[in-house]
Amino acid sequence: MYQIQTLNKISRRGLSQLDAARYTVSDGCAAPDGILVRSADMHGAELPPSLLAIARAGAGVNNIPVADCAAKGIVVFNTPGANANAVKELVLAGLFLASRKITDGVAWASTLKEQGGDVPKLVEKGKGQFAGPEIAGKKLGVIGLGAIGVLVANAAVHLGMEVCGFDPYMTVRNAWSLSRSVHPAASMDEIFAECDYITVHVPLLDSTRGMIGAESIGKMKDGVRLLNFARGELADTDAVLAAVHAGKVACYVTDFPNERLLGVENVVCIPHLGASTPESEENCAEMAARELAAYLEDGTIRNSVNYPDAELARTPGTSRLCFLHRNVPMMLNRITAGLSGLNIEHMLNKSRGDVAYTILDVSGEVDPSQLGGLSADPDFYRVRVL
Repeated sequence: MYQIQTLNKISRRGLSQLDAARYTVSDGCAAPDGILVRSADMHGAELPPSLLAIARAGAGVNNIPVADCAAKGIVVFNTPGANANAVKELVLAGLFLASRKITDGVAWASTLKEQGGDVPKLVEKGKGQFAGPEIAGKKLGVIGLGAIGVLVANAAVHLGMEVCGFDPYMTVRNAWSLSRSVHPAASMDEIFAECDYITVHVPLLDSTRGMIGAESIGKMKDGVRLLNFARGELADTDAVLAAVHAGKVACYVTDFPNERLLGVENVVCIPHLGASTPESEENCAEMAARELAAYLEDGTIRNSVNYPDAELARTPGTSRLCFLHRNVPMMLNRITAGLSGLNIEHMLNKSRGDVAYTILDVSGEVDPSQLGGLSADPDFYRVRVL
């Protein structure tokens, strides 16, 4: 039996992916093999020696000590794409909010309470201050063509927009999904210079932090409308506010408010609602549970943020050995030298930065004591026998 600890409420549909005959799930497990988590902060939490994997039911893993987990042989998963449709729908709403001053108009209309029969006349008199352009025929730049960016780009095409996309790392799968009507931009500068609306869908990395800043905004068209439904830190708040106040940016819509952005004219702050749908919650939970089960049962890694993806079909009649180790020279030689008397039938070795993962299918049964030397080697974070 595998012991699974939940640190947040996980949907029943997600938990149903874990076979009750093989898994015990609770929120108070003392020695879990796996953890399912949504937003609970795990920084500073004790990571028990039993813990093999953590699956985050969502895309961001800022609440998980990813590097520490890698050094302890704990694989961390996330669920990219599981909430993509939910975010896409909110981005589309953001396009309209950026154009039509809807939130300002709604707030103003609420001030007409107690005006009785004069309300219709006042509405007609005051509505002109909230006029804004239509999005049809305008040019939208989509930076980042992952699961969300592709859905946004395709939907915008159907809304009558001219769409440009930029992503030098786009996967083949996403390229197949992208509408042929989306123009591939040669650079971000092309999007900055030509687009009326720009939406950002990239991960927060050292290289992307503050990418919407004074320099990039300076390259944009006057009156550009910016949407940030990816991460707040992708935009430099000082630069955005200066551009909004100067009229360079006609509207900034973000799903990641900070105190300085609140209450600013032509800034629309949404309280991180991108994935806040019941469908998204269930999709993320299902995907996280399946990732956890695939790793615990077969050593398969899909959508890890700290180890390489690795999938090897099981060879009948074999035992499976899984090694999580440093990515240093001669490791495969050290592994095979340590497998005294075991015949290797199938093997896979993948690396990611400083870490690597090796799967071996070997003939017959394996006594864990045969691997004692490798388990004690500091270059091996964890050795598993399945």
